[in-house]
Amino acid sequence: MNGIKTKAARRSPFFARGALAALVLTAAAAAFWQTPARSAEDAVVIPPPAVDEKAAGGTETAIFAGGCFWGVQGVFQHVKGVSKAVSGYTGGSAENAVYETVGTGLTGHAESVEITYDPSKVTYGQLLQVYFSVAHNPTQLNYQGPDQGTQYRSTIFAENDDQKKVAESYIAQLDKAKVFSKPIVTTLETGKTFYPAENYHQDFLTLNPTYPYIVYNDLPKIENLKSLFPQLYSEKPVLVQAGSKS
Repeated sequence: MNGIKTKAARRSPFFARGALAALVLTAAAAAFWQTPARSAEDAVVIPPPAVDEKAAGGTETAIFAGGCFWGVQGVFQHVKGVSKAVSGYTGGSAENAVYETVGTGLTGHAESVEITYDPSKVTYGQLLQVYFSVAHNPTQLNYQGPDQGTQYRSTIFAENDDQKKVAESYIAQLDKAKVFSKPIVTTLETGKTFYPAENYHQDFLTLNPTYPYIVYNDLPKIENLKSLFPQLYSEKPVLVQAGSKS
């Protein structure tokens, strides 16, 4: 399905403007249905991190990038202890934090999700376990499924030294255990600012459960989360936009 999720075709028709956009969507839809379905990557059962942050009160944030933010956001919106998960862009400048510009792959940004969580209910290490196991495939360099480009890279944007230490330790642990068929290519970046994406990208999985891309690539991730992490799974997602259905 390479090329299907382009800047225009990745959105639902009501996001497109003009006759040209409509033609692009029509062509993309035809190509989609003529292409054998490719669902989300299979989840991988992995051990919990040997090194984790200490449980504390209050709230903290974590930023992960792992392909299209629709699915990553959708997964973490169903994790207990998470109070907010926002789709956005991290790695580039404020001026370039625009969907069409990020889509060129030249901005340094990655489609990412900022997660606000209570570390007394879910630890940073547990979030990483979900990230590596369910949310994306950490062995794919600069792509996820049908999506190609550095904007879809696998990256952990560590917010502080403790997060960096936990992430580095966990990557080394998983590589040593050879739980994946290939080495983990996830990178660590620090000192980067998160910029929220446009409103129409927020809560996209929940609001568009029949959208073909969501059906094949992202809904299986929610089922994998429910199956592999029942103690962390929340049936009701935490949504960004007031009034969104849940």
